[in-house]
Amino acid sequence: MASSLPFSVTAAPWPQPEGADDAPAVRLLAETLAQAAQRGASDLHIEPGERDWRIRLRVDGVLHELARPPAHLRDPFVARVKVLARLDIAERRVPQDGRLRLAVAPGKVEDYRVSSLPTIFGEKLVLRRLQTLPASLTLDALGIDARQRPLVEAAIGASHGLVLVTGPTGSGKTLSLYCFLQMLNAGSRNLCSVEDPAEIQLAGVNQVNVREKAGLTFAVALRAFLRQDPDVIMIGEIRDAETADVALKAAQTGHLVLSTLHTNDAPSAIARLTDIGVAPYHVACALRLVTAQRLVRRLCRHCRAPANVSRAELYAAGFAHAETDGWQPYVACGCETCHGIGYRGRVGVHQVMPVSSAMRELVVARASTQTIVGQARSEGTMSLREAALARVRDGTTSLSEALSATEAA
Repeated sequence: MASSLPFSVTAAPWPQPEGADDAPAVRLLAETLAQAAQRGASDLHIEPGERDWRIRLRVDGVLHELARPPAHLRDPFVARVKVLARLDIAERRVPQDGRLRLAVAPGKVEDYRVSSLPTIFGEKLVLRRLQTLPASLTLDALGIDARQRPLVEAAIGASHGLVLVTGPTGSGKTLSLYCFLQMLNAGSRNLCSVEDPAEIQLAGVNQVNVREKAGLTFAVALRAFLRQDPDVIMIGEIRDAETADVALKAAQTGHLVLSTLHTNDAPSAIARLTDIGVAPYHVACALRLVTAQRLVRRLCRHCRAPANVSRAELYAAGFAHAETDGWQPYVACGCETCHGIGYRGRVGVHQVMPVSSAMRELVVARASTQTIVGQARSEGTMSLREAALARVRDGTTSLSEALSATEAA
């Protein structure tokens, strides 16, 4: 049967066991997942329209349309995903969440988190690929440069204190926390994490999923952790005053606490904690380091080309006059290797702000965020924009990508 996918659905992408279901929807799902894995997609979107439907892949943070399959395949395709994810196939009125595990190539099995959402034209599905943490993941691979790395290593190597990673949704905060956990996972520590939900299974870490309907909240899990003789506690996100209070008290009583917070930059994390009800004294005593981050797309090394950018444009972007000599920025072009996008993969840009004694005094005195920004700058903390421009200068990303990623910073 013909399909509008850029690959055939007349046969499975690898040999199937005898008697395997060869229905078109089954083959369409198998080949879609194979394409997602090949292109390094983080999410798959199955979106219904009034008369048709489409499949889109999120690659390096940007959605790209993969196909508009025949309309009669939509319902069987959605039903197949729901059955595999153990969702109620008859329920189409309320959102549902599930998980599934499927082979995407010979010997390669992947896990997916599945979310269904009823829309006016039918159910929309999003499948998030839950990838394993690469053993080679390091601070350098995250994008933390040589000047910032010793500050992070000192903070996560401490016996106690709170380390926060901030940024918007989708900026790679959770991956950074997992990298920190992996660095600490040497076998001599008791590591506990609570998430909503755990996206990556990490051997050696006691991982707990939040179940609010059952009464297992972040705060409840944290209190339970403190009775489990922990050395390191990872909290998926500090969302409320109760969780923040328990986290900061744990950080002051001999535990290293790692967590995330939604703020635009590192200095704003201090105001955010006090705004949700934490006393400035507790923030000053517990907080050891705050990092803010964004993800920028890497230029494809096979097709990037020198950009026609004037010095005036570089100055306007934030480069100092002395920084514009002896190099040239690159621009995205597009080739077969990067599927015509011009970018392949992403890397983080980071603002790393250690909490010094002088900064603690400002926190206790309830100084403004602008005052804290000034103190951080005087101590050598780079802004997110400066960190992104450093990636432009070394040829990792384009000027437009760096400016877009740090627009709100």
